[in-house]
Parts: sequence; structure tokens; C-alpha cells
Amino acid sequence: MTTYQTTQIISISNQKGGVGKTTTAVNLAAALAVSGKETLLVDCDPQANATTATGIDKPTLGASLYHGLIGDETPQSLICDTETKKLKILPSNVDLIGFEVELMDAPQRERVLNNLLSKISHQFQYIIIDCPPSLSLLTLNALTAAHSVLIPLQSEFFALEGLGQLLETIKRVKVSLNPGLRIEGILLTMFDKRTNLARQVVEDAEKYFKEMIFKTKIPRNVKLAEAPSYGMPVISYDLRSPGASSYLALAKELLNR
Repeated sequence: MTTYQTTQIISISNQKGGVGKTTTAVNLAAALAVSGKETLLVDCDPQANATTATGIDKPTLGASLYHGLIGDETPQSLICDTETKKLKILPSNVDLIGFEVELMDAPQRERVLNNLLSKISHQFQYIIIDCPPSLSLLTLNALTAAHSVLIPLQSEFFALEGLGQLLETIKRVKVSLNPGLRIEGILLTMFDKRTNLARQVVEDAEKYFKEMIFKTKIPRNVKLAEAPSYGMPVISYDLRSPGASSYLALAKELLNR
């Protein structure tokens, strides 16, 4: 097995739901994999939508990320293959809800995921973590384990509302838990260039966050919405779709940084 000297761990985070967070985690991970990078997708959300979207049948899982976090299983034993070459997943299911309760009073509780991933990170060039849509203990674990944060921002009214709270949380994590944490960038999702509103959101985002905004924008695309129901990243479901093209472009932009 190849051992990698450097691994990039990226958390996909936004406490607002419905911003394309899981869509981005799944499809960016798949795009990095088809670009030739050994990639691990970590489903850190009890809803486990990323697990479903990569074709894993949750009811058949004997163990999940939860069992790794509480120490019942090794991380190596939890990793599953996907249909996408070079893409593996550390899956989740509803058991993960129990993590917050069981480890609430544990010492170093924010570092549990970091400790888990440190045992397997050398096997991958990229690790993409799908966070829950909340600023919870699971999200703190993801931010503590990551080198950087990618923030999906939907191109809709109130898009920037709540972003300040996330940026403040990232700042606090940098101070107290993970001094090396940086913002990888802000990704505009659900973008429809035909609407004045979408263009206004882009203008506002670029005004306030400047070079933090990715050049790639993720369009509204029906294929992106359909692909998870078939247990596929959009690249596998319809390679020629605008959604697939945009995530391949995002992966290229990330790799060229």
C-alpha cells in the first residue's frame, strides 16, 4: 500500500442546511478521485446522506464512523470501497447521533475524529469531511481534524446571513484547538446566472470575501439532484452534465492552488 507524506484534510462546513454541503462533499471527493488522487470521504453527519449518495446501503452496515469514534472499531475496518476508482468512504448512519451524548463529558472530546483519522491519513492524498448542518460537537471534531474548511454558499437571499457565525467559530477553533486551520475558500452553489439575485449574491460575496471566493460556481442542475437517488456521484451518473463539469473544474482549481 502506498504511503503519502502529505494529506490534505478538508471539511465541508456550513451550519445552514440546504446549501449543497453534502452534494459538494460527495462530488468534490469523486472529482479528486477521477483526477487520480487517492481520496477518502468521511461522512460526519448522522443523516448519512453522503453514505447513501456513494451507493452504500446503510441498513447493511455492521459498523460505522460512530463505532470508530467510541473506540469499538479501528478506522481501517470501517472504510468501504465505492464504485468510483480511488474513492473510499468512511460511512455513517443514525447511530452517530449517540456520539454527542456519550462523549459530552469526555476529555479532549473535540479531538476524537482527529485521533481516528491520524491512524489512516497516510493512505490518502485527500480526505473530505462532510459536516452536519449545525455547529455541534461533530462539527468541532471535523474542524479540529481538518487542515482547511470549504464553505458552500448558496446563491440565494439570506445567503450571507449566518456566515459570520461560522467564521467566528472557525476563528475560535484556530485559537483553542487547531492553530493551522485555514479557509480553503467559499464556493457559490445553486448558481443561476440568469437571475439578478444570483448575480447580486456573487457581487456581495466578492466584495466582502474577495480572493476567498472560488472561481468555479456550481449551477442549479437537475442531474446533481437526481444522482444521489441512484447512489452515484454526478460524474458517474452523467459526466456530460453541467453539474459534473463544475465539480471537475472545482477539483482542478483546488489542485492548482
